[in-house]
This record gives sequence, C-alpha cells and structure tokens, in this order.
Amino acid sequence: MASSCSFTSPLCTWLVAACMSFTCGSRDPHQPPSVLRRYTNNKREGLSAARRRKLSAKCGVGGEVVNGGLVSSFSGSSHSIQSLMASCLPFEPCNEYYSSVSSLGFFGDNGFSSFFGSNNSTVTLNRRQRRLRLNRVTRSGEAMAVAVQPDEEVTTKKKPHMKQKRVVVTGMGLVSPLGHEPDVFYNNLLEGVSGISEIETFDCTSFPTKIAAEIKSFSTDGWVAPKLSKRMDKFMLYLLTAGKKALADGGITEDVMNELDKSKCGVLIGSGLGGMKVFYDAIEALRISYKKMNPFCVPFATTNMGSAMLAMDLGWMGPNYSISTACATSNFCILNAANHIIRGEANLMLCGGSDAAVIPIGLGGFVACRALSQRNNDPTKASRPWDINRDGFVMGEGAGVLLLEELEHAKKRGAKIYAEFRGGSFTSDAYHMTEPHPDGVGVILCIEKALAHSGVSREDVNYINAHATSTPAGDIKEYQALIHCFGQNRGLRVNSTKSMIGHLLGAAGAVEAIAVVQAIRTGWIHPNINLENPDGVVDTNVLVGPKKERLEVKAALSNSFGFGGHNSSIIFSPYK
Repeated sequence: MASSCSFTSPLCTWLVAACMSFTCGSRDPHQPPSVLRRYTNNKREGLSAARRRKLSAKCGVGGEVVNGGLVSSFSGSSHSIQSLMASCLPFEPCNEYYSSVSSLGFFGDNGFSSFFGSNNSTVTLNRRQRRLRLNRVTRSGEAMAVAVQPDEEVTTKKKPHMKQKRVVVTGMGLVSPLGHEPDVFYNNLLEGVSGISEIETFDCTSFPTKIAAEIKSFSTDGWVAPKLSKRMDKFMLYLLTAGKKALADGGITEDVMNELDKSKCGVLIGSGLGGMKVFYDAIEALRISYKKMNPFCVPFATTNMGSAMLAMDLGWMGPNYSISTACATSNFCILNAANHIIRGEANLMLCGGSDAAVIPIGLGGFVACRALSQRNNDPTKASRPWDINRDGFVMGEGAGVLLLEELEHAKKRGAKIYAEFRGGSFTSDAYHMTEPHPDGVGVILCIEKALAHSGVSREDVNYINAHATSTPAGDIKEYQALIHCFGQNRGLRVNSTKSMIGHLLGAAGAVEAIAVVQAIRTGWIHPNINLENPDGVVDTNVLVGPKKERLEVKAALSNSFGFGGHNSSIIFSPYK
C-alpha cells in the first residue's frame, strides 16, 4: 500500500495536468498522446461491474478489450484510479471529464506501455471508434475545457503571525593594522592615523608595489593553542583570535558558556582568499617532494575551516559554514548570520571575515590585475578615496568578528547592547568580473532592497561607511549610487575607512561594520584622510573632511562590493 501511494501521487497530478492541456497545443496528428486513454480504461476496470456497464453504455466503448496492464500493478486490483485521484488530489473530475477522455482516446494504441516501455497491454477498437478518435485528435489548436468540481472547499492553514525577532550586536573582536581592540582601533581612526607602510614580511623589491596595510605585531597567546598556531594559515589565526575576542567583549564567560544552548549558537565567518600562505608553502615543498608537504595544507587552505575550527573549540553546534564572495564576503556572512537568528535557528552567531594575502603570490596577483596603488614613496598617502590623484587600492590584512544575538536572549543574560542590526541585501551586477556596472544599477538595487528589508526609511540614513577603495572607476560609481538614493538627505555624511587601513579584502566589511557600530556608540565619525583634491564629480559637503566630526547616527549603511559583481549593503542603528 505504501509503495502504491508513493508511486501514484505524482502520477495522478501529472495525469490531470495532461488532460487539461492536451488539445491546447499543436501536435502531430499521427502521434496522439499515449497516456490518458489507458489511464481511463484501467480506471473503469477498477469500478464495480454495474458501474462499468453504466459507463460503457454512456461512452460507447463496448468494443474495447483491456488487460490489467501497468496501472493495476501500480494501484492494485482492489483500488480504482478514482480512489487514487481522490487520495492524491483535493477534487474529483466530473462525469463530463470521463466522457470526454473516453471518446477522445488520449492514450493511443500503446497506452501506458508506450509511456513506460512495456507491451503488456493490448487494445482492440472498432473502425468507427478509431475514426472518431482520429478526427477529434487532429483538431489541434482547440481548447478543451475540463470541468472539475471540488468535493469540498480547499482551505490553507495560515501560520500564526509572529513578531519578528530583533538582532543586536553584543560583542566585537578584530585584528587590524590599527590595533587589535575595538577602542584602540577606532581611536586611531578618529585621529586620522594611517596603518599603511612598506612591506616588511618579505622582499618585494622586484614588485612595482611595495606597500600594504600590514599587521606588524600579532600574538595568539591565550587565544590559540601553540601547536595549532605553528601550522595554521594567518587568516585562520586572525579569525580565531578575533572570534574569541568578540566573545570576551560580549561577556560570554565560562559560566555563561555552560548555560548556553550550544545547538543554537553558530559561526559564520568567511574569507575571500583563504589560506594562501599554507597553499603557497605546500607548492614550494612539492618542488622537492610530496613528503615535505604540510599534511594539513588542504584543510587549512579552505575558506570554511576557520569557522569550523572555532566552532569545534567552542562546542557550538548551530549553523556553521563560510561564504566567499571576494571583498563582499563579510557583509554576506553578517546578513546570513542575522537571518539565522531571525528565523529562530540560532540565538547567538559569531560572524564576519578574515584574510591574510600580503604575501608574494597575493601581491603579485593584484599587481597583475593592475589594481594596486604604486605610491611607494609616500605609503600613508597612497589610499585616497575620491581624490583625483588616486591610482588604485592598497592591500590590507586582518579579521573582524561581530557577536550577533537575539534581543530577548541578550536581555535575559544582561548583555551590553552596542547597536541593533536592522537588515541588508545582496545583488549582482551581472556585468564584468572586476569593473562596476557603468550605470550603477546593481548598487542602487542593493541599497533599495536593504532599506526594504530593514524597514528603515531612507530619510533616516544619515551616515554611510562606503566601500570606496581608492580606484578610479569604483569610487565614482558608488558615490553616484549613494547620491541617487540619499541625495535629498540633509546632514548626510559619507566616509571610507579604507583611507587609513587599506582594503582588507574579505575582512573589510566586518572591520568597517565595527567602525560603524563604534560611530553609533561614541557619536563620532572618523575623517577621510588624503582627500586633498576631490574629484570634480563629488560634493565635498557630503564627504567627511580631514577631521573627525560629531554625529548622532540615526541609521548607518555600510557597503561592500566584490570581484564578480557582488554587491552588499547592511544597516545598523542605535538600540532603542
């Protein structure tokens, strides 16, 4: 019985659809449909003898002889197709339907056997019936109305309306060129300090670009086991350290950890490039012998392993994966983490991004793309978003992690709430691998969808942390999209954190999200440094100047865009 139901449920649905659409399309008259006639004949076999004789008298099919065939093997001789249809569908075809399909003979001479590759059934028809069927079938283009009456009204149960869960930021952790604590990092931003300098970790004299926002001092002591710290790629070390710092900042002590429902705690921290150093070292070792390769080179190079290792360390069994969308990675991770909380799949989520590509292969790859600044003689002036003399972005490295939490859960444990995550969106330019869409339609659509998703009025957005990487095309296209969406907002302020820390690739969005949350907390927004000769297209009344400014943030938007045309926008506001 179970196998019969599982087989016939989709079959019945398909058959009714076939009946309703049969004569609407054009068809070769010499190839009539071959399914429905056998279906109808076998249906009559499953009826009582009296009912069968009554139908035969009405439909004039007394000359047909039908063996059990394949339908009987599906449904069983004791069950009619009518009962199958009643069990599969919320309605029963009327008598006119059975009459029309009996006279039309939809199934052709081979019936189900032609459809399923079996020749177990035979049919004999008198000449008049065959001629009648052929005439009816060849009238292509005529719509056939199939009268279907529901036995009873079909009702769909609506899910009870539930108030949407709110998501708040209760912890922050980072590793950056301007410090490894949120307050140290943001104070340096407010003072206009640049983290860009000459590269020191390797000899780059042969490269046209010799500068980066490099992390000069970093220690995993107290955060990562020494044995792992020797084997892991730097992107994983940055990720684990920033993630655990976010937990500590959020007040997740050992006692609190023991009380958490770990099945509803997740990790979603991505990377744009993953473990490039581990993989590069493995390739160098392979030149000698595969025996010299790090046995962990494959897992430690994959972008998901950072999130996985952090979840293993914490024992968190909720959503755990990573997203890689180039330089938009962090925003994608943050928004998806928030959605897990909104859907009730998690109470806490560690989310963000990490990258460590300031190595020869990373630098060489971006040099080959002609994407990097070559202002080697004055590194602190190299990253200059919206300045007419900008000549490319400056590579950076680091990690940023937010602890997102469901509001009621945070209140219950007495957590300190820094800001509220309101929502966001992603779109695709679907235009070019590295160039922005010339009309900015992808960015505009992304911002509009982010506003709709968050429920934030565009008039309330008075601070934007732009993606602005200091590239000739990208800066202007984003600026034009921002003016299109928010040009009427009085007091709108726009800045770019990258003017001081360069472009942290997959980690950029998370580190900049921390800058946004700090702006909400402190009431200060950081300056745009190196904006000495603004591009003629931009309005300097919108862009923050060379000094920090006071601003009571109502709602703040943070953009991140990545190679491949990935656009992302997320929105934060003060918690009220």
